[in-house]
Amino acid sequence: MKLAKILAIGIVVSGVVILGIGLFQLWDIKRQEQISLEAAKELVEENKPKVKKEEFKPETGEASGLLVIPKINAELAIVEGTDADDLEKGVGHYKGSFYPEENGQIVLSGHRDTVFRKAGDLVIGDQLTMKMPYGDYTYEITGTKIVSADDTSIITLQNSEEELVLTTCYPFSYVGDAPERYIIYAKRTSDDH
Repeated sequence: MKLAKILAIGIVVSGVVILGIGLFQLWDIKRQEQISLEAAKELVEENKPKVKKEEFKPETGEASGLLVIPKINAELAIVEGTDADDLEKGVGHYKGSFYPEENGQIVLSGHRDTVFRKAGDLVIGDQLTMKMPYGDYTYEITGTKIVSADDTSIITLQNSEEELVLTTCYPFSYVGDAPERYIIYAKRTSDDH
């Protein structure tokens, strides 16, 4: 009887500790996202002098711009890099992919359960804006597709035309490592800076 009571107390204490760790991790991710968002907003502030495109060289882990998605009421920090640490801060810019005005494939990745939680609500024709320190660039969604998690063919890093590609894990409600990726393709709509 005594052993059962000790075991029950041990299970309850373990559950409380695991819950506490999980809550701390959620709080820490939200805190990191907020810090990056504030840095990104400061970087692209409208009354701030624009940076020359040639001088724009973000460091890994730093905020490099802002992704605005009006349809889902989202303002998300774009962070250079797609490591786990970078993705905890916001939307990761895939190293080696391009930025606006570089005439190539721009690849942005984010977690389905944080920054891209509502990505499934986006449809063809919805607009996305990348606010960069050197200008604002609006894109219109032209297509979506679902691929296997290990399919890397969507990242072509082509440099023949400007294309914005958003990637996130799929299905959105899946718990654990998702077996697929949800891909959103968008083309630039205007030359606004």
